[in-house]
Amino acid sequence: MSEELRLDPAKTALVLIEYQNEFTSEGGVLHPAVSAVMDKTNMLPRTVAFVEAARRAGVTIMHAPITFAPGYGELTRHPYGILKGVVDGNAFVKGTWGAAIVDDLTPADGDILIEGKRGLDTFASTNLDFILRSKGIDTVILGGFLTNCCVESTMRSAYENGYRVITLTDCMAATSPEQHDNAIAYDFPMFSIPKESTEVAQAL
Repeated sequence: MSEELRLDPAKTALVLIEYQNEFTSEGGVLHPAVSAVMDKTNMLPRTVAFVEAARRAGVTIMHAPITFAPGYGELTRHPYGILKGVVDGNAFVKGTWGAAIVDDLTPADGDILIEGKRGLDTFASTNLDFILRSKGIDTVILGGFLTNCCVESTMRSAYENGYRVITLTDCMAATSPEQHDNAIAYDFPMFSIPKESTEVAQAL
């Protein structure tokens, strides 16, 4: 095993970003946009397999869904960019099927649900950093949606905050293969150790 992948499960957390029905499942508002990349990487089964391996090894499993109250009062009255698409599609409304975490990854006893995510960077509007530090975690493993949006934003913040960051390249998806591949090729190596999930699982 390479030195860069040497992992202490007690000091490692897996952060699962927005594995919610809107993205993951047929009928989800944003599923058609990401399904091609999900199929290409076999993302969901690979994530499920990795979560099982990580949980067995004693890694802290964290779920970071994004949710909004009906009417999106938490956002600016004139959203633009990616969040405009969320509002226009009426996506991720708290309490709806679309906002629920996909059944395959239902949080288990002992998992941590990170609450309060309203934007792209999981650190920005949640107590993620507080929880990681209080648990003595120094390594963060990331997977989820979108490769070049929430995953990338969270990766950059984790790097800036002094964590060792590992990104699971086959456990994430973007709205096109080009965007997904481009982010992993050019951005991810600057702020993380990008690896396929099977290789990281072996290091556990």
